[in-house]
Amino acid sequence: MEEEMMQQLATSAEKLASAAEALDRALVRLDEQHTALNAKVERIVAAIEEKAPEEGLKERVTELERANTELKAQAIRLGRKTLPPLVTALLGKNYSEGEEIETSKLDKALSSLSVEQRIAVKAEMARAGII
Repeated sequence: MEEEMMQQLATSAEKLASAAEALDRALVRLDEQHTALNAKVERIVAAIEEKAPEEGLKERVTELERANTELKAQAIRLGRKTLPPLVTALLGKNYSEGEEIETSKLDKALSSLSVEQRIAVKAEMARAGII
């Protein structure tokens, strides 16, 4: 009987050793899978972090393009040195080219216009550098 018990103990010990080896192999595989998953997660995080500045750059480019368009429009408005046809006609009737324009004469020449039109004409003349 003792021999039989010893044999059962030996068999049980072998089974336990075999189970321990199987657990060790499973743990090694789990560690490898964990490492691989961590590497994938790190690559995903890096890709997301790289895209964040690109989105900021796109917004900045859009903002700069809008500002550029506004500046071009402003340059066109400020660069105009010609007068509208109405102003040129009024001035042509009352003044010769190169003649100094006096305020009272200008007001008299523009008296047939409404107040808003007079303001607009004077603003155009100021913009063109005439007054």
